Amino acid sequence: MNDKLINSIQQIMAKYPKKESALMPALTLVQKANDNNLTKELVAEVAEIIGVTPSRAYGVATYYSMFNVNKNVGKYHIQVDTNVPATLMGALKLYKYISDKLGIKHGETTSDGLFTLSKVECLASCGTCPVIQVNDVYYELMTPEKVDMLIDSLRKGVMPELPVEYNWESQCNVLLKRRGEKNATSISVYKKTGGYQVLAKALKMKPEDIISEVKNSQLRGRGGAGFPTGVKWSFLPKNTGKPVYLICNADEGEPGTFKDRQILAYDPHLLIEGMAISAHALGCKLAFIYIRGEFNWIAQILEKAIEEAKKDGQLKDLNIIVHLGAGSYICGEETALIESIEGKRGLPRMKPPFPAVSGLYNCPTIVNNVETLASIPYIVENGADAFKKWGSEGGYGFKLFGVSGAVNKPGVYECPMGITFKELIELAGGVKGKMIGVIVGGLSVPILTTEELKKGAGLKMDYESCIEYGTSLGSGGIMVITDEFSIPEIAARTIQFYNHESCGQCTPCRQGSGMMVSLLNKIVSGKGEKGDIDKVLWFCDNIKGNTLCPTGEAYSSPIKAMINKFRPEFEKLITN
Repeated sequence: MNDKLINSIQQIMAKYPKKESALMPALTLVQKANDNNLTKELVAEVAEIIGVTPSRAYGVATYYSMFNVNKNVGKYHIQVDTNVPATLMGALKLYKYISDKLGIKHGETTSDGLFTLSKVECLASCGTCPVIQVNDVYYELMTPEKVDMLIDSLRKGVMPELPVEYNWESQCNVLLKRRGEKNATSISVYKKTGGYQVLAKALKMKPEDIISEVKNSQLRGRGGAGFPTGVKWSFLPKNTGKPVYLICNADEGEPGTFKDRQILAYDPHLLIEGMAISAHALGCKLAFIYIRGEFNWIAQILEKAIEEAKKDGQLKDLNIIVHLGAGSYICGEETALIESIEGKRGLPRMKPPFPAVSGLYNCPTIVNNVETLASIPYIVENGADAFKKWGSEGGYGFKLFGVSGAVNKPGVYECPMGITFKELIELAGGVKGKMIGVIVGGLSVPILTTEELKKGAGLKMDYESCIEYGTSLGSGGIMVITDEFSIPEIAARTIQFYNHESCGQCTPCRQGSGMMVSLLNKIVSGKGEKGDIDKVLWFCDNIKGNTLCPTGEAYSSPIKAMINKFRPEFEKLITN
């Protein structure tokens, strides 16, 4: 390792309260400098520089999927998202095309060492699938013709630009207010359109008044759990003598979810202003944005925006660190995320204590989602009552919904909470084909059948209505499924994702998800036996509620719903 690389690692270490937090960023830096690969020797060198044991560093390097430890990855790592939303939009056909073109299969490298091909999990591009990630660059809305252009360009040593047009629309003009503006990521455009004026107002307010306003707004966390934000803030203990940390959870890894990208990539200063206001209310001087490792280019946008805000004097009393993850769905869970920032494997902690009491570095910590924090400026500027003019008791405010699957205009739509499912699908151009089911809150919520959607006055996209229909609003990631697709195959792909992403800490999740993968693959391949379906249901019932974090429920509930609501499809596949 050369002196320049060592110096860069030392600069990263200096940013954090504890140097161990630099472990993951350092490994990422070294891997990039070593042609997309890590060796055991390089990991040991990083460990020595940072001051952790080689075994700890190696444990971290082998835990996160984006670290290529002794994998001999080619110069260009072609990674095809094949998760459920991608499958619904033709990813498997595209993967086969690439495989045939390069003459290699999953995990293999071409003889010239140029290309490695991999199937990977959700890349948060559900509205622009099929998507391919080459090293740390995204190529979206891919077709065989675009693949040919991409491969030809890479053979010449050029990473091409293949820009795409995204479908998006705003009925509320808050979170997507600047989405169509030229140079919207710049502070000059942000300030011209009213940016940072609310921060100036907030800094003159008492922290407790801001917390009270947020609590009165009844803003619920937009990451999936829907916990009241102001209530969460009020859990912070007072006068502990310890620093308070604020963490923005930008680890957008739930399949079907791709909403936070719109704020991060197109209006970063909105998030920064929301974090600065929140930090003032919480008494926080150091905040973090934990962003998924696949969003490397967005992390650069955020870094630039933070520097602009600093130079403009907007962050006089606050420092914000952008911390890049390295591929782990479980780090979307707040305590696993905290462990990851601390330079460890992302393993969920036992609760209590909750992060508000003892979180990052054992200090009081608030973890909020991107969309949640980006909603704060509107509430502080206009008041709780203005926020509550949208929606109802079932859920107040504006919300970003990601619509993917079999619709004519997959994309992100900002709508009032409580918009009907029917209206939202009409915004997305209507269903393409005959709909048989829909998942409305990301892959971790129970599926609804077309017949269920016809009941009553119609499903509203808010917390209470979704519960009444036997599902959950979750993250608002909507996946439309038509009769072109097999529900058993979707179930098998769903459990494959969760088995891959299980941290392995709990036996029911680690072993149970593996058994479910085997059983569902057996059924889908036509080798299922009588009783296999009920065995899967038995695992669902005995995993739910018996894991350290919500991951067990995140897959047991949707798998159980798929089987119970589409059981004849599963039974048709049983031949023995």
